[in-house]
Amino acid sequence: MAYRHDQEIDHLYSTILETYSIPSENYSKFEVKRGLRNLDGSGVLAGLTKVSEVQGYIISQDEKVPVDGTLAYRGYDIGDLVENCNVGGRYRFEQVCFLLLEGRLPSSQDEFDEFLEFLNESSTLPDSFTEDMILKQPSKDIMNKLARSVLTLYSYDEDPDNCEIRNILRQSVQLIAQMPILGAYAYRAKRHYFDGSSLILHSPKREFSIAENLLRMLRSNKTFDPQEAEILDLALMLHAEHGGGNNSTFTCRVLSSSGTDTYGAIAAAISALKGPRHGGANAKVIQMFDHIKANVNEWTDEQEVYDFLTKIVRKEAFDHSGLIYGMGHAVYTSSDPRAVILKEKARILAEKTGNLEEFNLYELVERLGKEVLKNEKDPTKVVCANVDFYSGFVYRMLNIPPEMFTPIFAMARVAGWCAHRIEEVISGGRIIRPAYKAICKGGSKKVNEDK
Repeated sequence: MAYRHDQEIDHLYSTILETYSIPSENYSKFEVKRGLRNLDGSGVLAGLTKVSEVQGYIISQDEKVPVDGTLAYRGYDIGDLVENCNVGGRYRFEQVCFLLLEGRLPSSQDEFDEFLEFLNESSTLPDSFTEDMILKQPSKDIMNKLARSVLTLYSYDEDPDNCEIRNILRQSVQLIAQMPILGAYAYRAKRHYFDGSSLILHSPKREFSIAENLLRMLRSNKTFDPQEAEILDLALMLHAEHGGGNNSTFTCRVLSSSGTDTYGAIAAAISALKGPRHGGANAKVIQMFDHIKANVNEWTDEQEVYDFLTKIVRKEAFDHSGLIYGMGHAVYTSSDPRAVILKEKARILAEKTGNLEEFNLYELVERLGKEVLKNEKDPTKVVCANVDFYSGFVYRMLNIPPEMFTPIFAMARVAGWCAHRIEEVISGGRIIRPAYKAICKGGSKKVNEDK
C-alpha cells in the first residue's frame, strides 16, 4: 500500500540525515563503546550469569587469542549434552529446558516425567485464542505474529504482572510449551490467507516431543520419520541458550530489570531476534546461497566462488550489505561449537536427500569466505561459520518452510530467555540504564532565533 502524504514525508526526510547523523570521530573522542563492544570486539561486561558460558577466545598478556569455541549450559558442555542427554533422540530439548530453568538435570525418570506432564498441561491455548488471535488476525511474518501472540497471552493470564519467581516459572513453562503451537498455527494461517492454500491445523499429541509435534503441526500429512525429529530436536538444543550478552537475551534482561511482566519481556526478545543481524540471519543465509547458485556457473570452481564472494563483500552482489551471512560471530573466533555439530548433521541429511553437491558448496563458501573476509576487511581477524550458516540448510532439507526458520530459533531460545529473566529478577538488583552523552549544548538555542 502506498503511503499517504508522500510530499510531507519527503519534506521531513530532506533534513533527517543531517539531523540524526553523528560524526564517527565523536565516538572515538568520547571513548564510546559502540554496540557495547570494546575496541578489540569483545563485549562490555554488563552483568554476571550462571545460566551458560560462551567462550571463543582467551586473553593472554592483554591480547585476544583465538581458540576453538565452547558452549556450556549450567556447566555442561553442549557436545556432552548432545551425546548423552536421553540417548535415542527424544526429549533432549525438554531436558535442556529443565536444566536451564532448574539449574540441574532431572535426578530421575519420574521427576522428568512430571516435568513433561507439566509441559503438556501448559501447552493448551486459551479458549477462542486460535480463532480470535491467530485466524482472524493473520500476519505475513511469523515472528511478528509470535510477538503479538505472546503479548496477547497477557490478557488471558489471571496474574500477569506478578513478578514473584514461582509465578514467572509458571509463565516460563507455559511459553516454552505454547510457542511451537503459536508458530505452527500462525504459519498455517499465513499459508491460507496470504498464499491461498487450504487451512489445516493439527493439534499436538501429548505423547510426542516438542520437535515431533512441531513437524506434525507444520506438515499437511502430519508424518515424519524418527531421524527428522531427532535432527530438529538437536537444532532446538543448540539454539536454546547462548549467554546473557546476545541481543535478544540482553533485551529480555533489560526489560526484566524494569519490573515489567513476562509477556512483555519475551515479546521484546522475539522482536530483537527477528532482525537479520541476529536470528533472522539463518533465512538470509539461504537467500544468499540461492543468489550464489544462480550466479556461479561451476559450484566446484574455487576461483569463481572466491571472486563472487568478493563481490558480495564489496557490496556489488546479493543485498549490497557487504556481509557473508553466517560467517563471523561476536564471541567465537576459530569455531562455533553449534555450527560444528550441526554441520555433521547437515552432511548426513545431504547424503540422504541427494543434496551433497549443495553441501559441498556450503563447505567451500565456509572455507573461502574466511579468506575473502581476511583479504577484503581485516587480515588480523579470525572468523568462523556460526550456527546460522548451516541451520537454514538443515531446515530446508527437513522440508521446513523458510518462514519458520527464525521462529524455530525463537521457540528454542525462549527457554534461555526465561532462565535469564528469572536470574535478572533475583540477582540483577537495578534497572539497566547505560549513559548517552549529548554532543550539543543544552539550552543554547532560543525558540525564536531562526524565525
